[in-house]
Amino acid sequence: MGDTRPASHFHAGNIDGAAVARLVAALDSQDAADGVRRLRAWAHEAVAARPGERALDVGCGTGSQTQALAAAVTPDGDALGIEPNPGLRTVAEQRAAAAGSTARFADGDASALPLADASVDVVWCERVLQHLAEPQRAVDEFARVLRPGGRVVLLDTDWATTILHPGDPATVAALTSGALAAAASPYAGRLLLGQLTAAGLVIDDRGSQALLQDHTTVTWPLIRMLAESAVRRELITGDQRDRLYADLTEAAERGALHMSVTMFAVAAHRPR
Repeated sequence: MGDTRPASHFHAGNIDGAAVARLVAALDSQDAADGVRRLRAWAHEAVAARPGERALDVGCGTGSQTQALAAAVTPDGDALGIEPNPGLRTVAEQRAAAAGSTARFADGDASALPLADASVDVVWCERVLQHLAEPQRAVDEFARVLRPGGRVVLLDTDWATTILHPGDPATVAALTSGALAAAASPYAGRLLLGQLTAAGLVIDDRGSQALLQDHTTVTWPLIRMLAESAVRRELITGDQRDRLYADLTEAAERGALHMSVTMFAVAAHRPR
């Protein structure tokens, strides 16, 4: 998922074989999410990859969107996925081969792409910038490799938009602060416009989508990770944590749970 800070689960140096399967499962779950599907559909329409073009998917993960770009550019074009995590890259290669896709994959750093200046027609980068300590460097790289008239679309999460209901407001605030602390660039979604403009690109369109969790099921691994972290940091007590668990469980049982975070997307182009 792009070059990431050492604390990120997606950092290439932090992934062992046993963890790759969990990452793949998480990415597959995201692929299936209605909100992700809707925003991706908007983004593909906005970037409009065409037959014969050269497309780049930065931080491609399992390669699902690299395959989508490969289908759009057809065998007359070229779709390359950059992924520094070797385990994810292997999965991407295997899945593309099984699907008969022409998508290709290579190692690389989002902040130092292994491509020549003005060599790409389309750049796609999804949920990578939130993991980067210096996301502007990556966006500058996207601008560098784009040909005049080339298009880019960035999709990323803004963790400050996290909503969890019901629960004691102070307890919920402690958990959402943990979500902010977990990302290198937690406000990535709201920064996309300024980053693209700073790189000299022209904004074409914007989109957003709330990623809604199932209102009848608590996402326990995520909730417990955030809650236990808040207890360790002494932001909440064990009793507050347990009360929150009970409130969420009761709400899920009656179909009244709300868990969401908003993802934003921006499409832009390099001036001719």
